[in-house]
Amino acid sequence: MEKRGCLDCGELLRGRADKKFCSDHCRNSYNNRINKENNHYVRSVHSLLRRNRRILSDLYQEGKTRIHKDALFAMGYNFNFFTHVIESSSGTVCRYCYEYGYSEDGRDFYRLHFNSSFLEYS
Repeated sequence: MEKRGCLDCGELLRGRADKKFCSDHCRNSYNNRINKENNHYVRSVHSLLRRNRRILSDLYQEGKTRIHKDALFAMGYNFNFFTHVIESSSGTVCRYCYEYGYSEDGRDFYRLHFNSSFLEYS
């Protein structure tokens, strides 16, 4: 009979013939190591989206309707990350980070938006 070892720690396996790991800990450790790179990328993007949403949400809750691009940048807003874009019938492009968004308002100013219809889909 062939001796098999745990894919994570190498310990000799006993039991079922198709067993690959000696414990749940080894199974989790192995899969976390294999998926680390992909998970890291997703976590990084999600973190940036959450930060952008929090910044827009805080400004909107404070009653701000207009803000300068440099002020958003100084708060840590990353303009490269947003969840979706909506173009109005008048041609105004609004970039959203979940339900909060902004559109260009001229001279490096942005108008803040809240899209309550986004909440209907969550």
